Amino acid sequence: MKLAVVTLFPEMFGALNDHGVSGRAISKGIVEVGLYNPRSYASDRHNTVDDRPYGGGPGMVMTIEPLRQAILAAKKWAESKSEVLGSEALGSETKAARVIYLSPQGRMLNQQAINSFAEGKQNLVLVAGRYEGIDERLLALEVDEEWSIGDYVVSGGELPAMVLMDALMRQLPGVLGHDESAAQDSFAKGLLDCPHYTRPENYQGVQVPEVLLSGNHNEIRRWRLKQSIARTLERRPELIASLSMDDESKELLSEVRAEFEKDKR
Repeated sequence: MKLAVVTLFPEMFGALNDHGVSGRAISKGIVEVGLYNPRSYASDRHNTVDDRPYGGGPGMVMTIEPLRQAILAAKKWAESKSEVLGSEALGSETKAARVIYLSPQGRMLNQQAINSFAEGKQNLVLVAGRYEGIDERLLALEVDEEWSIGDYVVSGGELPAMVLMDALMRQLPGVLGHDESAAQDSFAKGLLDCPHYTRPENYQGVQVPEVLLSGNHNEIRRWRLKQSIARTLERRPELIASLSMDDESKELLSEVRAEFEKDKR
């Protein structure tokens, strides 16, 4: 899979390219990352990429042409045949690249959206805006979708782009050390993750739950599911309301609710 990023600060992506799970995905050739700086496409000697907004007001707006040329170059790369061994199976050489603008006005990024990116196997161009945003006409010309990572404002689109990229890479086959790791993460099935424990068995008088030491895999699975339901109901009850549950999950949800009611008395 190819991920191209249009950014004024390409050096920020060293944190993603060189470390952790994302660094492993890139070093293994599962993902290719291309960085495109609009300043490289500016036409004046100062490499200007912003200007004052029409109508007045504070701040600056990213100008059309340098940014558009950077997007077009990023698309051309994203849609070209991959030369990295192992990435072709996950790339989308025959599809047009999907251009995404990271924006506070975009749809909220969630696990379902991340899964759709991974399953679609479509190469992406991520546009990281700066200043007060980018000229609206460029959005109409070149951007397919806008996505937001939350109802707050950060200084630019680089951090949101890295969040999307890291979440996406985790879903690709061969990236995580264990194929089931991503499936057990929070939100993977609409629930928050269950508690986890490791050695020592007893720490400052707090014991690991006995069921996890039992060796009974079905009971462990059921305990983890119940814990996920309980944690979600307590911390993010709105997720429960929109979740489609099987009979076992419904039964465990009833148990959890009964226990919560008992604790309130």
